[in-house]
Amino acid sequence: MDDFKLKVLLSVLGGVVFSFIFILLAFVLPLDKEETQLITKPKGKLEQISQSLRNR
Repeated sequence: MDDFKLKVLLSVLGGVVFSFIFILLAFVLPLDKEETQLITKPKGKLEQISQSLRNR
């Protein structure tokens, strides 16, 4: 086997293994983060109105 074919074969196999690792990581790692939201008391009239519209 000449060197060019060997290099092509190794680069293709390396690409397949590299992409397979990232596909496995996509399934293993969680998708969303659990973020805690701070609930603050509205300070002004506009914040009170927007919060009451969000709570509908």
